[in-house]
Amino acid sequence: MAATRRESSSSAGVVASCADQRDEDGIVVVLEPEPPHDQHALTREAAAVCPAAAIQVHDTP
Repeated sequence: MAATRRESSSSAGVVASCADQRDEDGIVVVLEPEPPHDQHALTREAAAVCPAAAIQVHDTP
């Protein structure tokens, strides 16, 4: 699993343990681009609840 960000200016509602928002420009920054297995559900939840769809989850082999 890999989490990536898109250029977006909103991270309201994102689970804080997965992503943050830069103060200078509001861009969402994924804190752990390749989260450990025990964090996959939390990362998927963060992607699902992000109102700007700034977090994307990709399954990796």
